[in-house]
Amino acid sequence: MSLQIRKAQRKQAKLRVGVSGPSGSGKTYSALLLGRGLASSWEKVLLIDTENGSGDLYSDLGEYNTLPLEAPYTPERYIEAIKAGEDAGMEVIIIDSISHEWDGKGGCLELNEILAASKYKGNTWSAWSETTPRHQRFIEAITTSKCHILTTVRNKIDTVMGDDKKVKKVGTKEITREGFEYELTVNFNVDRETHRAMASKDRTNLFENRDPFVISTETGSELARWNAGGAVDTDSQKREVMAEFKRLKIELPPERHEVKPYVEHIIPKLTGLDWSDENVGDVLAKLKELSPEVVNASLAPEPEPPAPEDLATQI
Repeated sequence: MSLQIRKAQRKQAKLRVGVSGPSGSGKTYSALLLGRGLASSWEKVLLIDTENGSGDLYSDLGEYNTLPLEAPYTPERYIEAIKAGEDAGMEVIIIDSISHEWDGKGGCLELNEILAASKYKGNTWSAWSETTPRHQRFIEAITTSKCHILTTVRNKIDTVMGDDKKVKKVGTKEITREGFEYELTVNFNVDRETHRAMASKDRTNLFENRDPFVISTETGSELARWNAGGAVDTDSQKREVMAEFKRLKIELPPERHEVKPYVEHIIPKLTGLDWSDENVGDVLAKLKELSPEVVNASLAPEPEPPAPEDLATQI
């Protein structure tokens, strides 16, 4: 295939937003507000909770979903939780927090020590040849997800003397593998004392030079509006439609050449819309509102008309 040069064009994409800060800074609360600003409703927000049930503390905000995740915090268990959210038709998945995948019980650091001791004669450097690919698959589950992904990260806490001569706890290094911030669209650092955020990375340019602020649902809405300003990625939307078919338990024909005619046939039945590039976004939105039960009823074969002799008995 020959290489092609084209004009640069920003396209709509699923956002990857990070919220980091020390314990008590309000990461979970901030992430939930961001998530609601990005989603169409609270019901489309899932919080993967590794913080011993802390995700339920804010249930007064709205009817969001939680998925408790307990040790061992292996990369594979995180990937399974992300997939569960995708299969459930979520629009936003909050992973609270990813620090356990790196430095928790069963996380990468512990896994690497176990591998080094059992397979590499104590050589931790050699053990990373197995641990790193497992961690990378976790990162890829985040970067390739069909949902907006929000991650919270714990910061190591240090104490400093402020100008007012008072001792203050501050977050320093994020507890995850170095370089994770490169994968994010925006990364917010939240202060423990004021709960105000600043963007340490911002590909949107929405928060550049902005004074420290308290994250709200409007912050998420700003990101949603920015994302909507990009060109529609129809190919990506079509892949999402196919993923919705899987969630709705719609079986596609086995032969590749039969798939398109089948899709063109059932889409109007399910959504009232024709299957065309112009309608892909609207079709996707309508499919996300459906359940497998509704689809099964819609696609059920119509009953056979009664035979002529039976009609006589019904008069």
